[in-house]
Parts: sequence; C-alpha cells; structure tokens
Amino acid sequence: MAASTEHTPPTNLHLVFHLVRALLVAIGANLAIGLLVFLASGDANAAGGGTLVFRSADGEVVAPTLSTEVDIRVSGPLARARVSQTFRNDGENWQEGIYVFPLPENAAVDRLHIRIGERVIEGEIQPREQAAQTYAAAREAGQRTALVAQERPNIFTTSLANIGPGESIRVDIEYQHTLTYTRSGDHGRYSLRFPMVVAPRYSPGEPVQHKLARPQRGWARERDEFEDATHITPPVRHPDDGPINPVGIRVEIEAGVAIGSLQSKYHSVNVEQPGSSRRIVTLASSPVPADRDFELEWTLAPGNAPSATLFVEHGTTTDHALLMVVPPSFSADHTPLAREVIFIIDTSGSMHGTSIEQAREALALAITQLLPTDRFNIIAFASSARRLFDAPRNADEDATRRALAWVSRLEADGGTEMAGALALALDGSTHTERVRQIVFLTDGAVGNEAALFAQIANGLGDSRLFTVGIGSAPNSHFMRKAAQSGRGTFTYIGAVDEVGERMHELFAKLASPVLKGVEVRWETPQPADAGAHSLPDLYLGEPVMLAAALAEAHGNVVVSAQAGAIRWESRLDLAEANDANGIGALWARQRIDTLLDRLNDGADEDQIREDVTELALAHHLVSRYTSLVAVDRTPARPKQATLDASAIATNLPAGWDHAAVFGELPRGASPARLNLLLGMTLLLISLGLYILSRRGKTRHRNIAQLFGA
Repeated sequence: MAASTEHTPPTNLHLVFHLVRALLVAIGANLAIGLLVFLASGDANAAGGGTLVFRSADGEVVAPTLSTEVDIRVSGPLARARVSQTFRNDGENWQEGIYVFPLPENAAVDRLHIRIGERVIEGEIQPREQAAQTYAAAREAGQRTALVAQERPNIFTTSLANIGPGESIRVDIEYQHTLTYTRSGDHGRYSLRFPMVVAPRYSPGEPVQHKLARPQRGWARERDEFEDATHITPPVRHPDDGPINPVGIRVEIEAGVAIGSLQSKYHSVNVEQPGSSRRIVTLASSPVPADRDFELEWTLAPGNAPSATLFVEHGTTTDHALLMVVPPSFSADHTPLAREVIFIIDTSGSMHGTSIEQAREALALAITQLLPTDRFNIIAFASSARRLFDAPRNADEDATRRALAWVSRLEADGGTEMAGALALALDGSTHTERVRQIVFLTDGAVGNEAALFAQIANGLGDSRLFTVGIGSAPNSHFMRKAAQSGRGTFTYIGAVDEVGERMHELFAKLASPVLKGVEVRWETPQPADAGAHSLPDLYLGEPVMLAAALAEAHGNVVVSAQAGAIRWESRLDLAEANDANGIGALWARQRIDTLLDRLNDGADEDQIREDVTELALAHHLVSRYTSLVAVDRTPARPKQATLDASAIATNLPAGWDHAAVFGELPRGASPARLNLLLGMTLLLISLGLYILSRRGKTRHRNIAQLFGA
C-alpha cells in the first residue's frame, strides 16, 4: 500500500501545499503593509483642529489656514463691503495659498490690499493674462504677491504667494453692490446677502486633455463643456473633520428713514440701535464657520417706504446716476389669469437632506395653490429628466392628489443634468390662450451656466421662468441670471420654516398683472448711457433699478410702463438726487454684464473682450478679462527656499450630505482619509489570508497523514 501510494501522482496536494506556504510567506508582508498604512493614516489625521495637510512628491505640506472678517456699510440701496482674508502659515516651508470664495453676483470688486504688519501694498488692475504673469514672476522672485481673479460673476479666487513659516498676511478686498428691494403697499423691505461658501458644482460633459500645463486645483476635471471646472471646485472638507474658515461679520446700516423690523435669517446676531434709521449688526457667536450664506432683512417703518430714489456721483468728466422706482399696485380690478404652470424640481445628489425637504414642501404648497382651471405638469431631474404627466393637465382634485403623492416620494440622488429638464419645459412657442409660467426649484449647483442661459433664451418663447433657490448656499448667479433670461423672478428659500411665506409671495407675483414695456427716458442735455438695451417685465413689488452715465446730471428721468389698459409714468428731477459714492463702479459692472450677455447672441468674443477690458481698466474692476494684482517689491523668500502650493479647502454647505454628493470615496477627500480606508482594507485582507492559510495547513497535514506521507 505504501509503495502504491508512493507512485500515485499527488499533483493537487503538492500545489495546495506550495500555495499555502507561499501565502504564509506573504502574510507577514501584507500585515506589515496594512499596519503601516493604518498607523500612517492616524498620524496624518492627528493634525486635526482645522489644520489642512496635503501631500506632494516632496512629502506632507501643511496648507495655510484662513480666517475672514467682513465689514459692510449700507446707505439706502447701496452697500460697500471690505472682506479681509488672513492667511497664516503654520508649516515649516514657505507657502502659496489659493482660496476660491463667493461674493454677491452683482459685486463690483475694485480694490485690493496686502497688509504685512504695518505695511500696506495696494493692488492694480491689469488684463487677466498680464496680471497672472505679473503674479507668477513675483512668486518666482520670492516677492509677496496677491492675485484676485473672477472665475464666475459670483466666484473669485485669491492667490497669495510667499507666506513665510509662522507668518500671517492679510488680503483686503473691497466691492460695491446694490441690495434687493421689494415693496408691498406702504411697506418696503431690503435684503442683504453675503455668500460664504462655494457649493460643489456638477460638471457635465466629457473630460478633456489639458491643452496647457494647468495645475489641478479642484476635485473636478476639466470638461469639454467648460474647461475651468478645476478652478470652481475647490477641495471640500469632510464634515467629520470639523469646520474651517471662520468668518466674522459686521454690518452698519443707514437707511435714511426709520427702520421697522430687522432679522437675520440663518445666524444669531446682536443689534445696536444708535438711531431710528441706523442699526449696527454683529454675529452673536463670532466667528462662524463659512458653511452657509448670511442674510439680513429689514423693513422700513410704515409710510417710509420710498416709491422712487435717485442717487448721483459727480465726476470730473462724467456723472453717474442710480435710479430705483417702484411702480404702484394695479391689482384692484384684476381678473385671474388663465395659466399653464410647469414645475421643475431638482432631485440631484446636492439636494440630499434638508434641501430636498424644502423643495418637496415648496412644490406641494405650490400645487395646492393652483386653481382648478389652471393646467400644470411636474418635471423631476437628476442624471435624467422625467415628467409626471405626458401632457399638462387641469389642476382638478384627481390630478393634484396624484401630483402630491408623486412629489412626496421624490428622493435626491445622481447628477445635475439641467439641460434635459429645460428641454422638456421650454417649447419655444407662443401661447395665446394662457400665460405659461415655469417654476424651477433648484440649488443651481452647476458649472455650465453659460450653456444653460443660452438654452433658456433660445427656447423660452413667450413663457416666463421663475427660479426658486433652495438650500444654505445656492448658486445665486445662476438663479438670478436664469430668471432674467426667462423674464421672471428669483425667490430664495433657505429654511423649511420659510417655505410658506416665500411661496405665497411667489404665487402673488404669478397671479398679479405684469408691467410690460418698461421704459426709462433720460431728458438730459446729452444722451445718457444706461447700459441695458431693454428692461424686463416687472411683477408685484419689484423696482426698476438702473445706473447710467451722464455728461452732466441735469434734467429729468422718466420711467413708464403699461399695466393692461393703464399707462403708468413717474418723473424725477436729477437736481434733487442724493449724493453717493461708487455708482460709477456699479454702472460699469452693469454695462459689462450687458456686453457679456451679447455672447449668447453670437457676438464676436474678441470684440467683447476688448470692450469689457477697456471698461474694467477704466473703472478699476475685476471682470472675466481683468484681475487685481499686488506685489511687494522687496523679495522675502530666500532663493534656496522651496515654495509649496496648496488649494485651501472649503466647508460643505450646511445641510448637504457628503456621501450623496461625492460618493463613498469622494473626489477631493484628504489623503489621510483614503489611507485610513486603504489600511483597514489591507488589514482585513491579510487577516483573511492568514485564516485561510491556517486552515489550508491543517488540511494538508491531515491529508498527508491519511496517505502516509
């Protein structure tokens, strides 16, 4: 039996034996790798406390930390703001910090300073490419230098180079903008919004190869639809790692007339009242993390709401005027409009959490306010779009019941493919029997805004598009511009408890008469340049807000519009205007927006670039084609010292779900987090292999004993 066994080919047994022995040899290496990666992950995460650690080919890089102080001074409908960003380098190497941040979409950014101790270096405006070259040359020469560039009308980038180890450097940015104003009866309401976080933007299209050696600054790759995706998608801090980028805010209001009520929507504030028309507002818990927009609203005391306001800034060769006129209400004998309402609701991953709750509640409330004679449909979209009904239906009991049930089941997940939803809603037709209104509920978290604006303008027909911004940090540039392109209005809902109030206001607009054919006529010695070719239709409580350049601020300005059969007109005397500063910058920003809008109509971009650059340089403004740059002429970094560069991370907007936006292994996740996952995975694999090898060794011994081996 033994001889027989000796001559039997034990091929399978030998293979099992050698395989197990090889695995046992590998076990030690796998366990060691797993333990090392796991321990390395713990060391990287230990920085904590707001410290940002990046890895490069040369090892770990401690990114600069950032804190921000905001000071805003309000006079009537005008606001002047200074944003002070303090970069601190807690690492051992010289640093360059790159920070992507938001500002109001109508901000006219016109000033930049670098403050190093008691020294102040003032920035100058240059064409964008020239400013980038100036900055790069100063950075390589070891000079402290700062660059402020516009990525979108509401997204800017500050780059600050040559921050020494243990050093803090402050960058001051100043801008001018107008407030949002609405009026109802004799009550007027101002709204001030300061955005604090750039929400992650969806990047449609196919990835493209870099045409130039451009650094990968953000988590998104460049796409064929827009090649600056990496510049508007800064790294995002995981919420589990704690908030960063603290912000302090101070607002001083001089309303000119008595203020009624004042409230901060989303932050606790302290309010001082030096006089009936003045308020000083500061954050009650300062600073706060930059993870949601700051909004302040105040009403004017009854009887003090202005129906017309005129400001003038006198210059050496040109005067500039700012006009705000609120038409009266024409709703007394109004017959309800026959309407067709198309609702679009965003159910993409960025809407996950509180945003989809707000959107569902807002949409449900809108459906219940429809009249039985209204027709409606609902379009939901994420990675693709779908309709509730094949065609719009009357808002009878059965249709509204089905709609409410459908809306209650909507969940947020997937991409933000807006184009498909807009294609379903925009039919490009003229509707003679009904007023067609499109209500679009979204956070606007997209990066291909220009393509969407063109789609809206080309497919609108005689429909009207009303945007409803949802969440803690909506893309206000997209929301307002989409509404402007759609000849509608923008409504913002930042919390669930605002849904009722905001949707009631919106439906009051939808049901109210529209002032059409709005005209502004400047009866001045020489023609005025008011920028816009035509003014949009006006809805209940909305003002005409317009800036103009004048050779001399003499004469009258006349505003008129048509409300059904009624022709309304208002006349103001420029000699009685209030004096104000900064109106020239606002006019230039408005004029630049008008020029850029022509690109959607196929205008020659080279000519638009030339016109915008000339205007921005004359008014010292940051624009698509110009940037602000400041250089300290004295070199600070020794030639032999290396310079590390870090894109400074932002917080995830409040209420957003990280996994829903980025997935389980997010783009932009910190190496520490990825190493931790990798280490744990290797440990589990190693332990599994070890257990299998032990079982295999025991089985081989038993089989060998059975065969007498």
